[in-house]
Order: sequence, then C-alpha cells, then structure tokens
Amino acid sequence: MDDMLDEATYDRLRLGQWLAGVSRRDLLKLTAAMSAGLAGAAVASPATGAAAGPIVKALPPELFTVLGTNAEMRWSAMAGQGDLVPIDRFFVRNHTSTPIIDAANWRLRIFGAGLRHGPVEFSYGQLRRLPSETVTATVECAGNGRSYFTTQQGQTVSGTAWRLGGVGVARWRGVRLSTVLRRAGLARTAVDVLPAGLDPNYVTGGVDLGPVRRPLPVRKALHDVLLAYEMNGEPLPADHGHPVRLVVPGWIGISSIKWLGGIEVSDVPLFSPWNTQFYRLFGPDHPAEGEHFDRQVIKSAFELDPGARLPAGRQLRLRGRSWSAAGAIRHVEVSTDGGRHWRRARRVGGEGAAWQRWELDWRPAAGEHELLARATDVHGNTQPDVAAYNTLGYLFDAVVRHPVVAA
Repeated sequence: MDDMLDEATYDRLRLGQWLAGVSRRDLLKLTAAMSAGLAGAAVASPATGAAAGPIVKALPPELFTVLGTNAEMRWSAMAGQGDLVPIDRFFVRNHTSTPIIDAANWRLRIFGAGLRHGPVEFSYGQLRRLPSETVTATVECAGNGRSYFTTQQGQTVSGTAWRLGGVGVARWRGVRLSTVLRRAGLARTAVDVLPAGLDPNYVTGGVDLGPVRRPLPVRKALHDVLLAYEMNGEPLPADHGHPVRLVVPGWIGISSIKWLGGIEVSDVPLFSPWNTQFYRLFGPDHPAEGEHFDRQVIKSAFELDPGARLPAGRQLRLRGRSWSAAGAIRHVEVSTDGGRHWRRARRVGGEGAAWQRWELDWRPAAGEHELLARATDVHGNTQPDVAAYNTLGYLFDAVVRHPVVAA
C-alpha cells in the first residue's frame, strides 16, 4: 500500500512536522485548552446560509438517542435491515448546527498554491454533469463507543458519550475528487488538500476555531475520495451534508467533511485544529503533546437495546454486526453467559459488505444475562477485553458487555 493512503502514517508525519514548528509555550496553551474540555457554541457565519438548528430531521426515540447537537442510532432500529442504514435512522454528528443551503446558489471553491492556474469554482449543476460513481462506504465517529471507557472500564473521558451508534453504512453517489482536482488544474507540486465545511464556526473555550476542516494528502484525494451528492439513492439530506459532502473511505468520520464549501490545495503540508488540537491521543500512556491518530478499529454490536427484555424459555435469534477499518471480518464469536463460553456466530450476507451481519440461536433461561460479541478480521485483529485508554475517548475497540433480561 502507498504509505500516504494510510491514515495513521499520514497523521504521524503531519503531527511530527507540526510539533517541529510549535514552541513549548504553544504546547502548554494547547494542553490547557484540551483540559478545558470540548464544549462549544455556534457562531453565525454568513457563508452558511440559514442555520436550522442542531438537527433538522425527525429524531423519534425508537430510532435515536439525542446527545446534544448529535443523534446516535439505536441498534434495535437496525433489526431486519439490510447492509445499508436507512437515512431516517443514520446517525448525525454535528459540531454546531445543520445549515440549510440552496443548491442553486451553492459553489465549491478550489484554490491554493497547489493549482496551476488559480482559483476555480464549480456549481452544483456542473458537478452533477461530471462522470459519477457510486460507492458503499462506512462513516464512523472516532469517539464511537466512548461511553464504555466510563461505564465499563471506570475511566474518565471527555466528548460526546456515544455507545456504539455513531456509525453508518450508506451507498453514496457523486463525482470523484480526483476528477474535480484535475479539472481545476492540479499542479505536480501539490501536497495536501484542506476541505472545509459551511456549517457555523466551531467555538470552544471562547476561541473561534472557524469552520470544520481537516487535511488529506493529495495521494488519498486522488485515490478514492468522493464528492457525494446522493445518499441511498436520494439527494443528500441537510443533516448529512446537502448539497455536497466528502466521503473518505477507510478514514475516521471527521475526514468526510459535510456541507463542503471550499478546498484549499497546497504545495506545503497543511494543518487545522482538527488534526492538531483534536483527534489526537492524550493520556498517561501518550506524550504530553499528544500522539498521532490511528485508523478506526474493530467493533461489534447487537441489534438490541441494552437492557432489552426477551422471552424466557423460547428459541430466539440474536442478530448483530461487526466491522473493522483494517479489512473484512473473518469470524464473530458470541457469549450469552458473560464470557464464560463462546460460540461461533453464523455469517449473514455476501462477501464485500462494509460490515458483517451475523446471527446466533439461543434459548435463554429466566433471569439476567450478559451478551458479548467478539470479532476477528482477516488481518488477525481481534477485539480485546479492555480498550487502550486516552482522555478524549477515541478508538474504543473492547468487547462490549450487553445486559438483557429474559422473562
């Protein structure tokens, strides 16, 4: 694999370059800012159009758990569904609020020293007329599973308290970013691209950090990144990035910038708060200035709510899904007695899906039970009993203990 296609390799390189140019005083300020927490408030930005509120779409409690400006999918809502997450139950991750943008007036501005002929703009109609491509890809928040650091491992972390519902798989249609960059006149000297969203600026600790943005290497941008304008066969909804968003397969969700408004193309490395201040690993096992961010990890989830009530003494079928950013799932083991005994689950669905569906038959006795699911991918990565701690609660990959009651 080309090293610059690998998220961990790229992030390690850019973090080292950034730290080389940061003074100790700046590092102390950064550490203080991180310890102050991630709470922020929206600031109006004229570029965004109208801000409709944190989330526009309906959030019925049987489909979602609302977490501030975010909405987590309830896994019970995926029972009986196929590989794709329907739009009406796809999770929402907003740093501020969902903007309402008129596609007819929207423009994508591409600019920077990495272009041969200066800035270029594309309208929505122009993008729709370019050759299109459809990909099935996973978008997952880096903090998905964060709450289990506290509830399962007894550790304090900051950030949105996701269980496992900060993930979704959709079929995205759009135009390759490589097509647009080449039409814009990409220079041979281009190094990084920096996509930025049109949502209201993110403010934390009284500091306006500007629009959400996170750089990508040109090699990744030219490889498989999509400018998506459709989701599961429908025009991209407001909460999921209308009119156009980035979809960056295999990289953490923050890379798939929503409400895309501009892309800087640079002939030097680029940085933003989202790859220097956030999405870095802090804690006792990491250096004080933080450590590079790795790729997403391996997880499993039951298509049940925690604490679900099940019929005792009757044969039933447990269902769930497992996924790994490193590759396909090889097998899944399930325990219905808190981890004392394990059985291999049956695979459901064909090869090549973004995640592996599975099932296991079980006849529960009356009483409380603890279900566990443990996946192993084709590269040998297996979910551990305990996830490696970091103070921002990223990359939780441990086996989740899922209580149910049979009566």
